[in-house]
This record gives sequence, C-alpha cells and structure tokens, in this order.
Amino acid sequence: MLVAILCPAFSQQSNKISGKVYDAISKEPVQGAVISAPGVRAMSDARGEFHLLAQGKQITIASVGFDTAFADANGEKLAIALRPHDRLLQQVVVSANRTAEKRSEAPVAIAVISKETIDDTKAQRMDQLLNKVSGVNMIALSNEQHQMSIRQPITTKSLFLYMEDGLPIRTTGVYNHNALLEMNMAAAKTIEVIKGPASALYGAEAIAGAVNVITQAAPAFTSGSISTQIDNLGYKRADAQLGTSLGKWGVIASGYYANRSNGPVDFSDFHKSIATLRTDYKPNDKMNWTNTLAYLDYNADMTGSLDSLKFARKNYTSQQTFTFRSVYALRYKSMLNYQWNKQSSSSLSFLFRDNSIKQNPSYSISAMPNTTDKSKYRGQINENAFQTYALFAQHTQRFNWLNSKVIAGATLDLSPQRYNARFITIHRDINSGIYDSYANSDSLLSNYKTGITNMAGYLDYEFSPVKNVRIVTALRYDAFRYDYTNKLPANKVTGAASTVNNFSRFTPKLGLTYNYRGIGFYGNYSQGYVPPQLTELYSSTAVAPYLLPQTFFNYEVGGWLSLVSNKLYADWSIYLMNGSNEIISVLQPDNTTINQNAGNTRHKGIEYGLTYKTAAGLTVRFSGSGSKHAFIRNVAGGINYNGYEMSGAPRFTGNAEVTYKPTWINGLRVSAEWQHVSGYYMDDLNKTRYKGYDVLNLRTGYQWHGLEIWTNVLNLFNQYYATTATAAFRASGTTYSYNLADPRNITIGLGYRW
Repeated sequence: MLVAILCPAFSQQSNKISGKVYDAISKEPVQGAVISAPGVRAMSDARGEFHLLAQGKQITIASVGFDTAFADANGEKLAIALRPHDRLLQQVVVSANRTAEKRSEAPVAIAVISKETIDDTKAQRMDQLLNKVSGVNMIALSNEQHQMSIRQPITTKSLFLYMEDGLPIRTTGVYNHNALLEMNMAAAKTIEVIKGPASALYGAEAIAGAVNVITQAAPAFTSGSISTQIDNLGYKRADAQLGTSLGKWGVIASGYYANRSNGPVDFSDFHKSIATLRTDYKPNDKMNWTNTLAYLDYNADMTGSLDSLKFARKNYTSQQTFTFRSVYALRYKSMLNYQWNKQSSSSLSFLFRDNSIKQNPSYSISAMPNTTDKSKYRGQINENAFQTYALFAQHTQRFNWLNSKVIAGATLDLSPQRYNARFITIHRDINSGIYDSYANSDSLLSNYKTGITNMAGYLDYEFSPVKNVRIVTALRYDAFRYDYTNKLPANKVTGAASTVNNFSRFTPKLGLTYNYRGIGFYGNYSQGYVPPQLTELYSSTAVAPYLLPQTFFNYEVGGWLSLVSNKLYADWSIYLMNGSNEIISVLQPDNTTINQNAGNTRHKGIEYGLTYKTAAGLTVRFSGSGSKHAFIRNVAGGINYNGYEMSGAPRFTGNAEVTYKPTWINGLRVSAEWQHVSGYYMDDLNKTRYKGYDVLNLRTGYQWHGLEIWTNVLNLFNQYYATTATAAFRASGTTYSYNLADPRNITIGLGYRW
C-alpha cells in the first residue's frame, strides 16, 4: 500500500532545472530571458542564470531580439545559446535616445552593423563595414586614415561624431577626421550609425551623422579567439580575445596588432597596437558597473597624394622619406547603471582621455622664401594633445500615462589642450625631387594651450497619444568656454593673442513614428551644431575673429516595412538639411584672409535599403543613396560659389551584397559585394569631374568546430582608381591631387575560437 501511494507522488514531483542563457554570437549573458514550462516560468538574471521548478523536462526560452529556443533538461546545468533573430524591424538600438528601444520606435535614420556581420567581413579597416550602410561613404586614405561622407560631401570638417559606448572619443574643438583609427575593431560587438543631426542628445559635432561603436561585454563562459591574416600588399595582422565570468565579475580583453610594409605606394609603412580591457560587475539584477580601459599606439608614414602626372603614369614613387603621423590614445570609462524598479533607472559615467597626435606633415612642406636655392624647403613638426575629465549623468523615468518616458541628463567636460609646432629646414635633392633630410631648429611656430569646458543638460520626452503612434521630443543646452593662452607674441604665424571665447546653444528635436503590422513611417525635425574649432579661431591671425557656431536644420521623413514572414525588410529616408553660419575663409581689403560665418549650403537626398533572407541560407542586401550638395551663399577669396555643387559630392553611392550560408554545409559562407561611387566635381567651381568607380569584393570562409579559415579578395578586377580626387586653381596653374586606392587585395586568414 505504501509503494502504491508514493510512486504516483514521486512521478509528479517538480524537477529542478537551472542553467545560463547567453548570446550565441557575442557569448554575452542574456538578462531578462523568459524560461517557461507548463504552468511555471522564470527569468534569467544579470548573469544570464535561472532556476525553475517544473513537472516536465522540456522548457521554452524567449527574449526580445532573439529567436525562441527549446531545451530538454537532463539533470545537468544547462547552457542555452539564443541566436539573434534576423527580423531587422525588431532590432534593439541604444543610440537613438541613449536607452535601449526597438528600431521601429526611433524616428531617425539609424542602422546597426551586427556582430555576425563584423565577424563575417573580417574587415581590415572601418570603412569596409560602414560602407554597407545606405548613405555612408567612408573614404580610405591609407593605413586606416580616412575621410567621411554622411549627408555631406567627402570632407575632413568637424561634422561627424564618433563615440564608444555612447561617449565621444574626442573632445569638442579638437576634431580629427582620422579619429576612427582610434577604435578597436576586435572589441566591437555592434556598430550603430545615426544619419542626420543628433545634437539634441549628443551635443556638438553630431551634425551629419554619428557612429557609435558598442564594445563587447564579458562572456557568460570562459571563451576566446585568436587569428592571424596576411595579404599580398604587405599587410599583416594578429587578433586575440579572451574573456570569462567568475561569479558577479566578468572580464574580457580584446586587441590586435597590425603593420604594413612594402605596400603598393612608396613610403607607406605603418604599425598599430590597440587593446581594450573591460570588466563587468553585476552584484544583482539591478546594478551593473562597467569599467573599460583602451590603449592605442599608432605610427604611419605620411606619403602624400599623387599628382595628375604620377596618377596617369601609375607612378607610385614618393617624394617623402621622413614625414609621419603618430597617435597615442588612452581612454578609461567607468559606467554605473542602476535599475530602481521597472519604471526607473539611472546611470553615472566618468571618462578620462589622454590623447596626442604628433606629425611631420607632408602637406606643410613649402619652398623656402627669399632664396633662389631650389634645394632648400621648410616644414614643421607639431603636436596637438589634450586630456579630458568628464562626468555624464542620466535618469530615465517611465509612466503608465500615455506609455510615456522621460530621459534627463547632464554632462560636465573639462579638457585642457595644448599645441606646439616647431620650424624645420628641409633639403630636397634637385635631380630626383625627393625630400631626403631635415634639420630641427629652435624656432617655434606655435605654442599655445586652451582650457576647454563644456557644460550641458538635455531632456527627452516620449509618449503615445494613440495606439501605434509615438511622439519624441528633445531639447539640449550646451555652454562652451575656450580659455586660450598663447605663449608667443601674437601674429599671423604664431596665432591670436590670448583670449576667452564663450559659446552656447539650445538644440531641439521633434519626431513621430507610426507602426502597423510590420509597416512604419516616421517624420523628424532636428538641428545640429558645432562651435568653431580651435584652429579656426586662433590660427593664422593676430586677433581671434568673432565666430558663431555652425548650425544645420534637418527635415526628413522615412519608413520601413517587413513582409513575407519577416524575410523581406526595406527602409528609406528622404531628407533636406540646410546649413547656416558655415565658416569660410574670406578675402579682406588688404588681400589677407580671415575666417567668417558667411556660408550657407543645402543638402538633400534619399537613402534606401533592402534585405531579403531565405530559409536556404541566401541573403541579398542592397543599400543606396542619391543626394545633391550645393552652395546657397558662399563667396570666398573674391570668388562667388553661389549655386555651384560642392566638390567631392557624388550624386549616387551604392553597396550590394549577396551572402550564401548553405544549410547542407554547416560553417561555410560565401559572399560577393559591389561598391559603387558615381562621378563628382573635383573643385567647387565645377570645372573638373572625377569619373567615380566600381569595385567588386569576394569573401569566403569555413568554420569547423572552433577552427576557421577565410579568404578575402577585395577589388577583384584590379580596378585602378582614386578614393578621393581634388583640383585647385591658382595663379601658377591648376594642381590635381589623387589618393590612390589599393589594387587587388588577397587576404588569407586563420583563426581559432573556443
């Protein structure tokens, strides 16, 4: 009788199931995943762990942004990998309003480059990833140096904001167009690209676009990877990553070393060492404390561009033998996030930067005045350095009324900056035209320091007045102070006299989204602005000019749709952006020039993307952009540019890719990518055009267990072209400048993951 009574009781007793849920691609723990069995459910904690008492053994695991998974409990602790689903409309983004939200609720043109895309591309440079995004045309100069074009012509101007985990990597006023070479691609989890102004949330320089590289957190289990690659153009690189979680702590280290020697152009060697160490402390489900330390050591020969004669003859020799660019960067971030309850959360971040760019620039070499000796030239060696001590505070509060949300934040950035330049004498070999040596001197060309202070506050309010509609408003106030001290007597060589400049600005934003069954629309009005750069205020003048911040007014509409059971996804945006108070160099009555707010421009275009994925493993993607960039009011150096198109502004750019991952060969991938840049004017008077280019890239790889081998063939048909081409008209004649693109590039790589 006792056995008869106990046997049914034991057969119905609950089965204790425990385990850990993690991202199948990034290996990060997944918090908030719902684990369910008949009649019961549990949720994974901050470390991805869960415990469940269930009568059966089969469980279901679901989380926003991931495909639902199923598992059978076998008595052991489960390790459940959730794969990010490919329904792009449901992607979670964090850059649109500084908090995690669905892409379909963000009234901006924003794109996400996923961890899977980063892993499959095996990019040597950031442009090989960003150019997959519609409306982005990032230009490779050499050795990871670059220019950018997002809703602007190809430019070096301070119109783009580059961030890491939502915090700018450089301080305002000291913009550098090569800043993305300071990023550690080995540490990137995802990359988010905002197209159009984002100054209402991020402040200055978020005008034409913002790029936010989100670093990878510590993995749920001990894991890592190593890889090495080499190509036929002298490039070699080794990557490594190792991470683990120990109780409440997680740690991950990522980095790579790259160098290039004997490249296709003479005097174009470089090396780069970069490493990132990140720790994550999660004592409970409410608190997360992240600390990140990033270090960069970069040094590159500065070759200079090719003139028209060398470019036409495919002459890759260089006049340079000693010019260089050297970059040192150290960044430390401490970010504390606390979830008070389901409706309320706060964050506090501290940022320290130590950055230096030293140069012996090729573009500063010029003939020595007042001499007939053709072997004597002059140049300079300079250093632009800054440090940063910054605090960022933010609070998010949700309300049941109208499903509304308030995001309020404040920042304080103190960045002491210094700049010095020293005169050098250069010897040029008369027969070969090569600059073969130089000598230092005690003559200082510039020596100044600037205390940069930025205090800002912002407020973002979102609500849903009716079903499927969401309205987003934002307002930011910035106050800048430049405390400039010139250590030399002021003149047009040494710079302006010591002074203090203050700038302030309110920046608004208004947006609306509408979603219904996989189809959505949005409208957006936003402003972007940037105060004058230090060089625009204090260089080549004895008195700092009165300059206002450059301001851009952006109007756009767009939308998205997801059809065919989420296999087909498309998005589009149409924008009109007017620039005012743009800083240009204006000719004065005494034939000198001075910077003034005298420029107005208009930028308009359409951006669109299409992605189709099949169950058989085939993915087809197309990204395109049509645009026109023109001067509305611009008179510089006595020349009227009104009505002309801006130079370096192709009317159309496109990127298409076909990727095949056959289901019948697990681990194999093959892709073909086409990059197109149409012709554009090489000068602002529209006298000379460059024809543009088309490039085809092939990538293939195979992964067997943890071992991976891949081959990338970039510029398959060995097209001869320039990534940028410019023309300048002077009294002495027209000069042309071409930045040579890489010829056919064949890379072979080998890696191992565990």
